[in-house]
Amino acid sequence: MAAVAVGAVASELQNDHLLPESEEGRPPTSGNEEEGVLVTPDPGKPRSTSLGEKRKEILSIPKGKPKSGRVWKDRNKQRFSYMIQDKPLRTSWERKMKERQERKLVKDFARQLKEEKQREREEKKKRREENLKRRLENERKAEIVQVIRNPVKLKRAKKKQLRRIEKRDTLALLQKHQLQRKVAKE
Repeated sequence: MAAVAVGAVASELQNDHLLPESEEGRPPTSGNEEEGVLVTPDPGKPRSTSLGEKRKEILSIPKGKPKSGRVWKDRNKQRFSYMIQDKPLRTSWERKMKERQERKLVKDFARQLKEEKQREREEKKKRREENLKRRLENERKAEIVQVIRNPVKLKRAKKKQLRRIEKRDTLALLQKHQLQRKVAKE
């Protein structure tokens, strides 16, 4: 009996890392063990478990499937009156006003950004239209115009030449030429 008690104390000390391990990296044994199998010092003595551990074991056992088959239903429902109800958190009037003011400032800032973006878009569109209009006017000014008064020439013209022909309002051009001729004669 004394050998068993000494072995038990030695194993407890070994578990607490108070005794050094033997050369092979194993704790010292009493010689009752076979190769690779460790014999406990007192196998007949039952382990002592506390009452809390037993309750945890009982609670951890899962309950089976309910008879109704509604596994999603919660079994531990309580009445609404049993629920602990706290008073709702209230914010002060100053804090509410401050938050409202911040929201208003953020909205105004977002609106300003949106308006600025829209204005830039409109300015860009207007500039593009003006550039196109100016380019068209410059092209018209730079054109070499030859008025075709004889329609028979159009019938004799080749396909490639007809593609290059464009119709224009020649009234202003004719008036301009007539003015130039009158000025030249005088």
